[in-house]
Amino acid sequence: MKKIVATFLYVGYLRPASGTWGSLAALPFVWALHVLGSFVHPLGGPALIALAALAAFCAGIWATPAIAAESGREDPSEVVIDEVVGMWIAMLPVSIGAAMMNAEILALYPGWIAAFFLFRAFDVWKPGPIGWADRRGDAMGVMLDDVLAGIVAGVLTVALAAVSHLWLMA
Repeated sequence: MKKIVATFLYVGYLRPASGTWGSLAALPFVWALHVLGSFVHPLGGPALIALAALAAFCAGIWATPAIAAESGREDPSEVVIDEVVGMWIAMLPVSIGAAMMNAEILALYPGWIAAFFLFRAFDVWKPGPIGWADRRGDAMGVMLDDVLAGIVAGVLTVALAAVSHLWLMA
């Protein structure tokens, strides 16, 4: 079970660039969680994505040490649950925007693209606190660097949306 969780249903074994595959695999779940949550409440989609990210974070903290011990590496490339959590966090502003506008989440595709590429850039580059978290060398570090990359990507996605909307209004 730990291997299924840590590799996000074995997506982590896809090569090359398992982190990118993990990030891509997270996206259909964003759509599904947003749509399912929207049936309950207009803001239920973002709430469900946030709860799923929290649950996946906790599951990643639980599952990652076993895969790390098995592989002999602190942050095995096949562990992609951290990318899933980070991607879900990066996509939260898109879900919130869709919910607030009562729009289909897929209609906000520029936000999907921005969140994906920004998240991958910060996950690979690891500036500042993201790199610090990555260097912890434990399961919390494996998960936390992607949480921070997701937060930065989400904030920048909102900033890009604001710039885009201001430019369109001009």
